[in-house]
Amino acid sequence: MEIKGAVAVITGGASGIGESVARTLAGLGAKVVIGDRDAAQLQRVAEAIEAAGGQVAYAKCEVTSDSDVADLMDLAIERFGSLNICVAAAGIIRDGLMLNVDRETGKVKKAMTTEQFKMVVDVNLVGSFITIREAALRMVNNGYKGLLVPISSVNKAGQTGQMNYSSTKAAIALWPKILVGEFQMRGVQGVRVVSIAPGYVGTPMVKGMNQDALGKILEGVHIARLIEPEEIANAVVFAAQNEAMDATCLEITGGLIANGLAK
Repeated sequence: MEIKGAVAVITGGASGIGESVARTLAGLGAKVVIGDRDAAQLQRVAEAIEAAGGQVAYAKCEVTSDSDVADLMDLAIERFGSLNICVAAAGIIRDGLMLNVDRETGKVKKAMTTEQFKMVVDVNLVGSFITIREAALRMVNNGYKGLLVPISSVNKAGQTGQMNYSSTKAAIALWPKILVGEFQMRGVQGVRVVSIAPGYVGTPMVKGMNQDALGKILEGVHIARLIEPEEIANAVVFAAQNEAMDATCLEITGGLIANGLAK
């Protein structure tokens, strides 16, 4: 797929990975449409893309809303005439142990609430499903050559304190094989699916972590630093340009290993 002239929709486009993907694709000549719940930050990103000579449209979007996501996809088609790349980058974290047991009494003093679990599932999993579904529907119905990119995480392997988050990312890592299998069954050609599973990326959210905890995480990263958001964006570009990349999940982790494994 040629990036120049392609039309890309990115959710979570107001910051972090989504912002980097939007800026990178626009810099290579793609026409980008960004959605996010943060209208002020959306405008900031759009103005930066325009100032750099890129083409961009944006709309406030709750990814858990069918109508918001459908409107975002339609905006891409109405404004730029196609829909070729969709990156579902919107996501949240609400970490916590399922059971927080007091070390002295051995009794549970706090538990993850159903709301804490469902909130992450709704945004990360249901929101990504709606995003990928609405993009795929338009790609198939209009005969657009397309790439769908749901964002997983290396924590799909399981991370303590992230039962909610890891559950969503493990599911998303499976989507490429499931969706491509369904496309193959129905003779749908030209729409590929590649999920990307980043390691610890230097987004504002990660940089704002407890610094001692972050330092311990980086002890298990071979390149000894956080991944730059642009490195994830470059993986999206690679997946778009390489048509053999399909029905798979790319891990971009900087050589993340279990902490202490090499010691």
